[in-house]
Amino acid sequence: MTYDPEQHHRRSIRVASRDYAAVGSYFVTICTYDREELFGDIVAGCMKLNALGTIVARERVKTERVRPAVDLDSWVVMPNHIHGIIVLRTAMDNRGPAEQVGLHSPSETIGAIVRGFKAAATRQINTHRDTPGVTVLQRNYYEHIIRNDDELSRIRAYIDTNPSRWNDDTLNPITHPQM
Repeated sequence: MTYDPEQHHRRSIRVASRDYAAVGSYFVTICTYDREELFGDIVAGCMKLNALGTIVARERVKTERVRPAVDLDSWVVMPNHIHGIIVLRTAMDNRGPAEQVGLHSPSETIGAIVRGFKAAATRQINTHRDTPGVTVLQRNYYEHIIRNDDELSRIRAYIDTNPSRWNDDTLNPITHPQM
C-alpha cells in the first residue's frame, strides 16, 4: 500500500497552543486494536479483569513509579479500552529522592506517558500470550484537558460508572458495531 495524503490523513486532536508537559489534569482513553475485547468481562455492572487486564492494571501502577511528576487519579480497565486521569505536577514537589529509586523517565509529556504505558503493556501482554510483535492497542489515543474541579468531578464519575453503563458504551462492539 502506498501512502496517499488525500486518503491517509491524520488530524491531530491536540490543542496547538497547549504545552502537554504543563501542570494539569488530563482525561485519557486508550483503545485496543480493532476494539477487541482483551481485558476481561463486565459481570453484573462490574469489570472482571482477566490475565491481560491484570497486566494493564499492573502497568498503570508502574507508571507512577517511573514518572515522579505524575499522579494517576481515577481509572478503569474496560473489556476493550482504558479510561484514566493523568495529573502532571512539578517534579519533586511531593516525592523526595528516596522515592525516586529505579527506572525514571525524563520525558513528562502526556504523549510520552501514554506511549510508555502502551509499549510496556503491549510487551507484557505479548510475552504472556507468546505473540511477539502483535498489535494490542490502537496507534492513537483520546485525551481531554480537564479545565476545572467541576469537570474533574464529572469525569471521575464517568470513569467510576463506566462498567455499569457498558451496554450503552460507544466502545462496546456488541451494541455499537464498527461501520
